[in-house]
Amino acid sequence: MGIMKKYLSIILVLSLCLILSVLSSCQSQKTEVDQRIKARTVTKESAIEKTGTRKIKIVTTIGMINDLVKQVVKDKHEVQNIIDAGVDPHLYKATRSDIALLSSADLVFYNGLLLEGKLTDALIRVASSGRKVVAVTESIDKKYLLSPPEFNEHYDPHVWMDPAAWLKTVEVITDKVISLDNVNKDFYRKNSQDLINKLKKLDSYCQEALNTVPNETRVLVTAHDAFNYFGKRYGYEVLGIQGISTESEAGVKDIQDLVKTLVDRKIKAVFVESTVSDRNIKALVEGAKSYGHEVSIGGKLFSDAMGKSGTYRGTYVGMIDHNVTTIVKALGGSAPTSGLNGSL
Repeated sequence: MGIMKKYLSIILVLSLCLILSVLSSCQSQKTEVDQRIKARTVTKESAIEKTGTRKIKIVTTIGMINDLVKQVVKDKHEVQNIIDAGVDPHLYKATRSDIALLSSADLVFYNGLLLEGKLTDALIRVASSGRKVVAVTESIDKKYLLSPPEFNEHYDPHVWMDPAAWLKTVEVITDKVISLDNVNKDFYRKNSQDLINKLKKLDSYCQEALNTVPNETRVLVTAHDAFNYFGKRYGYEVLGIQGISTESEAGVKDIQDLVKTLVDRKIKAVFVESTVSDRNIKALVEGAKSYGHEVSIGGKLFSDAMGKSGTYRGTYVGMIDHNVTTIVKALGGSAPTSGLNGSL
């Protein structure tokens, strides 16, 4: 019995030694992995900040941001966008590939102000993982932002409709890129200033063209309330069928009230939007017609997304230029003969 206890004691000691050895080995491997991760993180930052040799991966949520980022970084870094032309950001849901793209990014730019409603959870998860996730509207003075009563005390996110306000996002983009690539800061600063100058010229052109429309016809009727900053900047009354978010549904009474406004005020043109169904706009036209008032569809405007990639309308300047030209023509103005025509 004593011999058996002795053997059991020896076996127990050997087992404990084996367990401790395994634990020690595992801890050593874990420490090594932690050190490798840390080393890779330091190397990653060093490659960007000190030598500028590694291309950083930048992901944007909407085209209006993507275009500006590309003009700031040029071909220095990789810039990818999530929400394509013609797609409504209010309703967009992240796909698996979107999550993978966001998770692999060094820097993510989004609009904020609840524009990317259904993408928000994905952006929060990516930010929680340590990625830089930046709202480009963060530097815009809150006093400037519009907060319509029907939007539950939230701000209207469609700031890009005012070029003078949207150019403020350029500095945010530039500063965040420089924070990851300080080596090329002079390059980014120059591109940033060139872009700001371009957007100032765009704003001046918009003022000139839109001022040719008679005061009494400066009423912009659209599918949803995406043009309030545009109206604020250029002195136009804006009437949208749906609310700020296209998630809201227009009721029969909303359409009937707007039909009455069209008839009473003799408004002759309404506009469809590239990312919103034209069903309600057509209902306005038919409703006004039933009262003996003819209303035409003045054209299609780009609101929550730009035109197709690779086209003039697929740029921020081209998007705004198209909208202004369409509005001016439909409401009785005369756009300057020089126009922009891609010159910016």
